Amino acid sequence: MKSKCLGGPQRGFTLIELLVVLVILGLLASLAGPKVIGYLGGAKSDSAKLQIEEFGASLDLFKLETGRYPTSQEGLQALVQAPSGLAGWNGPYLKKKTVPKDPWGNDYRYASPGQHGLYDLSSLGADNREGGEGENKDLTSW
Repeated sequence: MKSKCLGGPQRGFTLIELLVVLVILGLLASLAGPKVIGYLGGAKSDSAKLQIEEFGASLDLFKLETGRYPTSQEGLQALVQAPSGLAGWNGPYLKKKTVPKDPWGNDYRYASPGQHGLYDLSSLGADNREGGEGENKDLTSW
């Protein structure tokens, strides 16, 4: 029976090879990271636009059944809970029993009558301030 020599050829990676791989992975992450973050940010804006459209459909149904849009004082809460003394309310008009916040965790802004139409509905974007570019851009119903 032959014994195997412990000093024979060994297989594995050298420290230099591991460092080269780590440098390459770091370069790839630095190039791809901003793109991925940009896609995630754009997804929040797209989600807010879709929510505003859903609110618009719910507000139109509210008006169809009650004869008016919710007042600014009643706000979007009127879509999930009947305002006192309002005839014809047949809600809730949203799928969930609560009014959702925008993708950044802020309340949507609602005014009726609006300056741009029968109602104005908007989100102030990621910075929650008027104006802005990119993710901070305001998203509106008009």
